[in-house]
Amino acid sequence: MKKILIVRFKQIGDSLLATPICESLRKTYPHARIDYVVYDHIAPLFEGHPAIDNVISITKEERKNPFKYAAKVWKVTRLKYDIIIDIMSTPKSELFTLFGRSAEYRIGRWKPKRGYTYTHSVKEPEVSRDKVDKFLHMLKPLEDSGIDIKYDTTYRVVLTDNEKKMMKERMTEAGIDFNKPIFAFAINSRRPEKIWNPENMKKLIITILDKYNAQGIFYYSPAEKEFAKNIHRELGDREDIFSNVTTRSIRELAMLLSNCDMFVGNEGGPRHIAQGLDIPSFAIFSPRAEKKEWLSNANDRHRGIEPDDIIRELKIERPETHKEEYELITPERVLPIIDEMMGSYIN
Repeated sequence: MKKILIVRFKQIGDSLLATPICESLRKTYPHARIDYVVYDHIAPLFEGHPAIDNVISITKEERKNPFKYAAKVWKVTRLKYDIIIDIMSTPKSELFTLFGRSAEYRIGRWKPKRGYTYTHSVKEPEVSRDKVDKFLHMLKPLEDSGIDIKYDTTYRVVLTDNEKKMMKERMTEAGIDFNKPIFAFAINSRRPEKIWNPENMKKLIITILDKYNAQGIFYYSPAEKEFAKNIHRELGDREDIFSNVTTRSIRELAMLLSNCDMFVGNEGGPRHIAQGLDIPSFAIFSPRAEKKEWLSNANDRHRGIEPDDIIRELKIERPETHKEEYELITPERVLPIIDEMMGSYIN
């Protein structure tokens, strides 16, 4: 039995978009053991994933303490993997290939003066479709050695029916009516530069809720709670907006999103979760987040808008500041796309 280790400890979006590597290797080696290394707060998202046998989590304490981190990597690599793919390719992640030198394939990204523990250093492709396509390029050394790689671009979040039911009951207790459309609104972001003008966001939310007799959910992490509550207050504490459905983990957030009809808002990890659940999603991209890269596997069910869309359409010069560029995206430009998606996917 082949033993494969994939290292991708970063944030939600990166970790989800790298799972097509797991999907492709599962199809290529149906009976292999495939282990996935991620940060501990993200790890629950990959529980029960058909393409992942074991989720290995790096704790916050291990991230901060180099001795504990090295001990963890040493312990993990005692399994003697046949293939190690270091998608991170940092001095820290390279420790897996250093301690796992018995692996026939030790694959990492090519970087100057680095990767001495790799058997294969992969350069980033000059042309790629999106971020998933770039990640799958890490399998090229296996293909070049004669292995018939069964490429699969799918990325997904897998929940049980009981998990979805449990969250639906919690949402019902909070006052949500499942006979009306439910929108999950991403009003905030972990990175401030990704946050669309809150005034525009509030206008968009009001229009959607009024037009479709819908309900909105403001989800949040503990650090974002006050921001969400403030926006709710600024909207007059509308009864069709719910900021009272708590999620205690990233997996519970996925359960919440699985019970929504549509995701709308700032681009980020939660939108990738929505797409992984195949909940119709619409993302608003800041000027510093490239839609082509991060809207992987884009289709009519999962769409987005970025300032470059407007710049190309109007054939105008790029504004001088990040703020001016982001202001090109207005509720009036977003709403027709939401209307189209509602007509196609929401009853």
